[in-house]
Amino acid sequence: MNRLFKLLLVASLLWASGFLAQASTDTRTIRFAMTPAFLHDQHALLAEWRDYLEARLNRPVEFIQRDRYRDTMDLLQQQKVEFAWICDYPYVMLKKELRVVAVALNEGKPTYRSYLIVPARDLKTRNVNDLKGTVFAYADPHSNTGYLVPRYEIKQSGQNPEGFFKRTFYTWSHRKAIDAVAIGLAQGAAVDSFVWDALSKVHPEITAKTRVAWQSEEYGFPPVVAQNNVPDADFRLMQDVLMNMKNDTHGRLLLARLKLTGFIAGSPKLYDSVAEMMRVFGER
Repeated sequence: MNRLFKLLLVASLLWASGFLAQASTDTRTIRFAMTPAFLHDQHALLAEWRDYLEARLNRPVEFIQRDRYRDTMDLLQQQKVEFAWICDYPYVMLKKELRVVAVALNEGKPTYRSYLIVPARDLKTRNVNDLKGTVFAYADPHSNTGYLVPRYEIKQSGQNPEGFFKRTFYTWSHRKAIDAVAIGLAQGAAVDSFVWDALSKVHPEITAKTRVAWQSEEYGFPPVVAQNNVPDADFRLMQDVLMNMKNDTHGRLLLARLKLTGFIAGSPKLYDSVAEMMRVFGER
């Protein structure tokens, strides 16, 4: 009987070791693209979040950062990354090629706004129409809050966004758009409320040089997306890991540093209003 027990024990150990070996054979790197709207120049935080994801996904993770939204869109379309955290405008543009994995909660809600900011000394501007003939900074030509929204507001007032301003330029990030207004390079800019609010907590001396003159309605927060060809198992695993960050100590600490309160599954319907603005400009 003792010999039989030993044989069964050895067999079970061999089975378990074989199962674990098979489970750990998937060493494919998960490639995750980031736009400059998130974690820009925060390399230590990005490295810590990568380590967190690797431990829970049991897979190597590579974050790929690009300076322009179009570059991140190209990575997705060329299937050079599996996942990406992108702006809502690019998501709507590529909607047929992507699936929403998760949407971050910004102060408890899956939404954010566009802020129209001006220099702090400008106490007269109330909306973008008051800035006609000025120098205006756009964040990125594929940004909802930093490009689409102000142009939509101008068009809704019956004016043509082309030629409305004396001069425009792209800063290629919301943070740099805020800087441009703060130091006087631009007399106005439209920026991501999440970025402005987060910056006001860590660098209030910068945002104090600007004033939020107008706020848009709420839009769906930029989503974490996956290519359509990402296997369902990988999709669900990434979704579960992101949504469960709020349930463990390390995850909550990372969320706090990200200035977020969690992730939810989200829905494409969150972005219907962005799609409507795009249609006004003849975009899909």
